[in-house]
Amino acid sequence: MLIRELMTAPAFTVTDETSIAAALQLLDAEKITAVPVVDRKGFLVGLVSEADLVGDAELIEDRVPIAAVRTTGSSPARRVAEVMTYLVVCVDPEDDLEVAIDLMRTTMMKSLPVVEHRKVVGMLSRSDIIHLLAGRDQRIRDDVADVLRAENQAWQVEVHDGIVTVSGPSDPHERRLAEVLAGTVRGVVAIRISQRTS
Repeated sequence: MLIRELMTAPAFTVTDETSIAAALQLLDAEKITAVPVVDRKGFLVGLVSEADLVGDAELIEDRVPIAAVRTTGSSPARRVAEVMTYLVVCVDPEDDLEVAIDLMRTTMMKSLPVVEHRKVVGMLSRSDIIHLLAGRDQRIRDDVADVLRAENQAWQVEVHDGIVTVSGPSDPHERRLAEVLAGTVRGVVAIRISQRTS
């Protein structure tokens, strides 16, 4: 599967001039873990994540800190540029999903910007992959059933952990045909053919 098929697009983005408060609100409202930082042309310049923003956790404390300093006039809002990560691991929409999974494993990143010609075109998160894996058996079952339907609509399909069980083919030719057809479906780990007993 290509990253393009699973990524969330378009991606939410901020600029380095976005206030930290606005970035926090965006992550919270959209239930995302990171957001790409782009310039005026949409080119990726960084990433701001939950980890970058938890440094403001001390602001949760309501008491006045000992180090509080009196200021005159208005203080400028803190900006994303102060906390963002500038060296960003990213992927291309035409990369295989395995590339992203490997990067997430080795870098411990929860989200990866998807970049095409330096422009952010989407985001891929661990939760996108978990959602895909959680529904994998159902998708495989539906795809195998579609492939087998043309041959024999009475054949039944069950899938558990990518292992396909086809019930119904009776003679050796039908069993071999069902095995070959089911094997054409992406994601199938193994195939079992069982004769239905009446």
